[in-house]
Amino acid sequence: MELLSRLNELFWQLVDLFLHLDRHLEVLVETYGGWSYLLLFVVVFCETGLVVTPFLPGDSLLFGAGALAASTPTLSLGWLLAVLFVAAVLGDTANYWIGRKLGPWLVHREKPLLIRQDHLDKTSRFFERYGGKTIVIARFVPIVRTFAPFVAGLGHMSYPHFMAYNVAGGAAWVLLCTISGYLFGNLPIVQEHFSLVILGIIVVSLLPAVVEWWRERRRAARAEASSASTGEIPSAEDSPP
Repeated sequence: MELLSRLNELFWQLVDLFLHLDRHLEVLVETYGGWSYLLLFVVVFCETGLVVTPFLPGDSLLFGAGALAASTPTLSLGWLLAVLFVAAVLGDTANYWIGRKLGPWLVHREKPLLIRQDHLDKTSRFFERYGGKTIVIARFVPIVRTFAPFVAGLGHMSYPHFMAYNVAGGAAWVLLCTISGYLFGNLPIVQEHFSLVILGIIVVSLLPAVVEWWRERRRAARAEASSASTGEIPSAEDSPP
């Protein structure tokens, strides 16, 4: 019961962190000043670089940090973009090598260590559909963002090929999310409804995954209907994942 109570408390703390990210970031910057760059670096690095931390804020953190850079002299937009970009690229790079060197051991155990198979399956479907471009697209999709470099390493994508997509995706993600926060995060209507804006960012970033799931179900349903009409047994390729 005590463990369940602590997990419940941790869950609501994470919810509060996501919904009131602007307030938490303000406290962070007021408390740690210039060291805030290092803390932001660590969060982004862990969110992109460790397959066990896909729950950390990503898009919303970049948006909130950009908004804060526009309202406080403590954070410089230029330094913020540089720090977040380096964190994003190094995070994906670390994740790639974890997948390449430790992936088989982590995944093919009888009980995989802290890695959900459905997350791996979802990411694999993105690779099947978009190929190497998944590394760029995944930057804007929570969960997939964390697992894409891991799956790339596990599948032995060539490192130069991976790094080209990694750098391009990291730059696009950091620039778009952070500068959006810098330009729009301090508008009165955004400030008054910041929690709703954060929820909107999360919903929009999840849309590609939802659309992909819906397409998979449609394809599976069509395959089943076609098989039923012809009396054939659906193949494993036509079955839903």
